[in-house]
Amino acid sequence: MAHSSFQRGDQVEVCSKLEGFLGSYYEATVVANMGTNYVIQYNNLVEEFNDAVPLKETVKAAEVRPLPQEIREANNNGAGFHSVFFEYTGQELEYPVLKLRVHQDWRNGKWVSSKKAKRTVVR
Repeated sequence: MAHSSFQRGDQVEVCSKLEGFLGSYYEATVVANMGTNYVIQYNNLVEEFNDAVPLKETVKAAEVRPLPQEIREANNNGAGFHSVFFEYTGQELEYPVLKLRVHQDWRNGKWVSSKKAKRTVVR
């Protein structure tokens, strides 16, 4: 469900629809609310031909969600790596534990904890 009230300056996540990145979310800042679309500026992505310029693009409102709450596993000391399975590509990759958070789903306008056993699934 899309959140319809993001305004300029709000911190959000944007879902990628690009092949190879499908279902990945990237942090961004709302530059403009255009009703059914948002102009966003990514926090960690840059223009293809000028890596000094943050990437801006117009995305559909349905591709934007608020930043999730930061929740970490209580029994994890932050050391080591964790295996992450990407459902769309079938890849399983290792990521530093400190770069991961507990999986949550954005459903009906709120974050819902999703307890996945054994491995983290990215959709």
